[in-house]
Amino acid sequence: MNAPGQLPAGFSRTMRLREMLQSNRLEFMMEAHNGLSARIVKEAGFKAIWGSGLAISAQFGVRDNNEASWTQVVDMLEFMADASDLPILLDGDTGYGNFNNVRRLVRKLEQRGIAGVCIEDKQFPKTNSFINGEAQPLADIDEFCGKIKAGKDSQSDPNFSIVARVEALIAGWGMEEALRRAEAYRRAGADAILIHSKLSKPDEILTFAREWAGRGPLVIVPTKYYSTPTDVFRQAGISTVIWANHLIRGATSAMQAIAKEIHESETLVNVEDRIATVNEIFRLQDADEYSAAESVYLSASSAARSAVVLAASRGAGLEAVTADRPKVMLPIAGKPLLRHLVEAFKKEHINDITVVGGYRADAIDTSGIRLVVNEQHAQTGELASLACAAESFIGDTVISYGDLLFRSYILRDLVESDSDFCVVVDSSQAPHAGEAATDFAYCSAADDRALFGRKVWLEGVVSTASSAAGKAGSPQGRWMGLLNVRGAARERLRATLARLQQRDDFNTLDMAALLNALVDAGERIEVHYVHGHWRGVNDLDDFRRAGDFAHAQAPYGSSGATSGGGA
Repeated sequence: MNAPGQLPAGFSRTMRLREMLQSNRLEFMMEAHNGLSARIVKEAGFKAIWGSGLAISAQFGVRDNNEASWTQVVDMLEFMADASDLPILLDGDTGYGNFNNVRRLVRKLEQRGIAGVCIEDKQFPKTNSFINGEAQPLADIDEFCGKIKAGKDSQSDPNFSIVARVEALIAGWGMEEALRRAEAYRRAGADAILIHSKLSKPDEILTFAREWAGRGPLVIVPTKYYSTPTDVFRQAGISTVIWANHLIRGATSAMQAIAKEIHESETLVNVEDRIATVNEIFRLQDADEYSAAESVYLSASSAARSAVVLAASRGAGLEAVTADRPKVMLPIAGKPLLRHLVEAFKKEHINDITVVGGYRADAIDTSGIRLVVNEQHAQTGELASLACAAESFIGDTVISYGDLLFRSYILRDLVESDSDFCVVVDSSQAPHAGEAATDFAYCSAADDRALFGRKVWLEGVVSTASSAAGKAGSPQGRWMGLLNVRGAARERLRATLARLQQRDDFNTLDMAALLNALVDAGERIEVHYVHGHWRGVNDLDDFRRAGDFAHAQAPYGSSGATSGGGA
């Protein structure tokens, strides 16, 4: 329920600000200077925000002398209005110019959902009131009244508020002048008067309030007379108190102390427990809302994507270079083989990457990846490794051997497929007697290099050249070790994997067995043909040539392309 006299939150921001200014209770506004501080003000329980000119200029790192342009200020207000639904009263300095500037300012503030503006009766450009205030010239009363009238005539929302700030006490012009100006501004249409003082005691403010006698809402900024009990303001009939600059000052002292501590200690251990967690920043940024919105508004193809990299093997034929690291950590053109894969995935916005390690998993660089370990890697095959990561499939998922290098278009075309399952087959690779290459693919049509618009489907994969020799016909190429699974098919893939796990020979099964099981279950697996442009690293010769490929120095086409494997 709403507090007595409080308008429901659903009412417009301008109505809520007007209600506060006209309330018969003392109301409070807290300063904010950017989107984050605006959200903090709301969570603290305040009902409105003061868009402080001092604080906004300070967060820009410039002086409170109109050095930040009014458009820069308004742009920052837009972030604040987006971050919080509280009404914002802008500290609009002198209105950033003459009556015409005020007219345009009011229109732009309304467009951005700002509830009101406070303008002060000094000359443009202004200087902060607490810096040699006595020497600062005041605006002519008639000219300032013209600004107020221009602003009121320009507003399209009748509840938009213009607060007139009287600087006569700051400038040393005396109480009579302050009251004369306030009355003129009220008659010109100001919705409230802000009376300002630089004294450390509230005497001037209380005298003004007594003489003002409730002619209109009265707003104060007790920055200098902060020790005054708040009940004194209630008894004086003040409408609204503005806590004008305390968040920027608090943030400044905290940043100074933390920066000094880190610089002197050269470690984070002394400060980490005393500052907001990274997750708290994410919460204030409303990161959870974005994650929830992804599932509503993003199609499956553009939603979160993941990858599973099978990298448990040491690499048969590579024992000479894998004594202290797995195959995926071999250096290729100056960086580990795994890093080439990770960068290829990230280029396609695949950021959730799970690597299944095994042999020397402790040597795998885990930056940017999630590492799971197949503890039985020495006794099991590729599907046992895949089973270790079965719960890591998020959105569309690419399953990849860990020893691949390829041109970027291959992965791009794979993930853009609209089929539930899709594989890449190299049509330039045919089995030759006696070779140890694996994963020969039988497809519904051969690659005639002109199959645009007509889909080709996988009919089966055989693991070795000798197995291919026992099948009718010739394979159409070699599966290179990339499988894309659309989000809608994830559970069917898991179900097929679970059925295979019931087999006595599961620990010996490779990825070809999974593809064949999917085909046998009636799944249609689309084939994307390539003609070379990739390399697997299976032995020392592959390893020696991989650097040339990574540097794009090897010829394009079929030369040098070998199959991938990676349990």
